Amino acid sequence: MIVSRRNLVRSGAALALTATLPGSSFGQRPAAAGDIGDLGFVDPELRPFARQMQQMMAGDPPPTAANIPAMRRQMATFSAPPLASPAWSLKQIAGRNGAPAVPVYVINANPSRDPAHRAPAILHTHGGGFIVGDAKGMISALQDLAATLGCVIVSVDYRLAPETRWQGSVEDNYAGLKWLHDHADDLGVDRRRIAVMGESAGGGHAALLAIAARDRREVPLCAQILVYPMLDDRTCAREPANPHIGALLWTPPKNVLGWDSFLGVAPGSSGVPVAAVPARTGDLRGLPPTFIGVGAIDLFVDEDVTYAHRLIDAGVPTELLVVPGAFHGFDGIAAQTSVAKAFNAAKIAALTRAFAG
Repeated sequence: MIVSRRNLVRSGAALALTATLPGSSFGQRPAAAGDIGDLGFVDPELRPFARQMQQMMAGDPPPTAANIPAMRRQMATFSAPPLASPAWSLKQIAGRNGAPAVPVYVINANPSRDPAHRAPAILHTHGGGFIVGDAKGMISALQDLAATLGCVIVSVDYRLAPETRWQGSVEDNYAGLKWLHDHADDLGVDRRRIAVMGESAGGGHAALLAIAARDRREVPLCAQILVYPMLDDRTCAREPANPHIGALLWTPPKNVLGWDSFLGVAPGSSGVPVAAVPARTGDLRGLPPTFIGVGAIDLFVDEDVTYAHRLIDAGVPTELLVVPGAFHGFDGIAAQTSVAKAFNAAKIAALTRAFAG
């Protein structure tokens, strides 16, 4: 049971940054990362991976703004090379409202597809806590998914925080979605079957993208697939009732750094703009059918469950999957375990239903 570089990348959000934020008392609890005892709260299949991850990342620099460049360099070392197929390409598309060009990775496009049998598509946004990661590192995992579903995937290499705040990255992702829709014929895509999907911070971006698509009424979506999504900055201001939640991989101090970098104001404060945070959006009616999957000891579990409940109350068809004993990024880090395979199968099943609909 070895954690491979490929599996680290496949998680889309496994930021292996296990140190704590200096000067912060939030998150310092009995089951904090680095002092988690016998791991009895982790699913038995996942325990060896949790133990190995802690050992691998014990010497990481603290997650501070000054260390973000080092975090990015470290994350880049885990990038897996693309597969031989399906084919992929890098395109530079126009940014919105005078913004710089946006790099997008296009996977499994085929303009020669029969117009009567064009493929469904996914607009993907990568994970990384808003501050690290890139789209290129996810190509191999997305190639697997595109081959399984027979779909086209466009993954946006949006600008990261803190250099670019939320307004810039949200518009980068919307530029990617609009480009996918506008160039559907060139890509061999069925415009009626476009979904948004992301993991962790990418899940938060996918949720923001679904809200923007609803409000702007330019691109209809058939689904939003939110994998342990980062949805609510207010999680930074409250302590989980269960001390094991957020003890592994993505911890409260890292969450504070990610949201603070993204927002430019203190997370959980009254100055946070509603438009930057999916969970602060007042009206969720009219959003596309939704899949939300998260581990029961993931820091985001409470905010994800709450968001699912709100979607259901708003009349949005919603599937919520909470995996007992699963930590953040488990599906990629421990991809060959039965618990990860079942989680990924549920995600694929949700996409299959959306594309058939």
